[in-house]
Amino acid sequence: MLGAGFFGFFAHTGFLQALEAAGLHPRRIVGCSAGALAGGLWAGGLSGEVLAQELSALRREEFWDPGLPLGGLLRGRKFNLKLQQVLARGGVVHLHECRVPFTAIVHDVVGRRPLAMDRGRLDLAIQASCAVPLMFRPVWVDGRLLVDGGVSDPVGELALAPDERVLMHYLMPSSRRLLRSGRRAAPADVPGRRLMVITPDLPRVNPFRLEHGPTALQRTREHLSRWLDERLT
Repeated sequence: MLGAGFFGFFAHTGFLQALEAAGLHPRRIVGCSAGALAGGLWAGGLSGEVLAQELSALRREEFWDPGLPLGGLLRGRKFNLKLQQVLARGGVVHLHECRVPFTAIVHDVVGRRPLAMDRGRLDLAIQASCAVPLMFRPVWVDGRLLVDGGVSDPVGELALAPDERVLMHYLMPSSRRLLRSGRRAAPADVPGRRLMVITPDLPRVNPFRLEHGPTALQRTREHLSRWLDERLT
């Protein structure tokens, strides 16, 4: 499970790389927001190494397409085009074609509730889950107006069965105000069933600080590798 976190897809990619290096293959992936980007591309056929290369080469102009403020600063057209170009490397178009089952968590604006998307176009599922309110315009999918799943379900609880075994990579919010309010308090571990990994000291990554992304990726990969060593040896 890969949780929400602004431009946290670099860190999530490091998480996936560490799993690959340890020979661990998720039975399925649930991703929300940044987690949907990294998890969806990985489930769509990209290895952790290829995904890391794609993200390290990412430039702001590849997704930055501001327009009139109709629900968000960015239109999202460039973002969707970039998604389609990257997904073409894995040859996956629809969610049901993913190499492992993948679910993207989105927020239904009109219904005011989270939704778990596991059918339809993979690029639209990822784009909708990443549509941060006010930054990206909402995405229309099958008659629903959808935005970032982190609005209502930042860790993807909706998609989980009560007794499902889960390894979660949780991204701590950067805002201290959110922490004090408890809106993004980290969920508790449930020994034997739900385990959570939090990478400490992650650098802040945003559209104007993409150069810090590879550092977030490397720190997460190294942190999870140590975490796994402690539990597998």
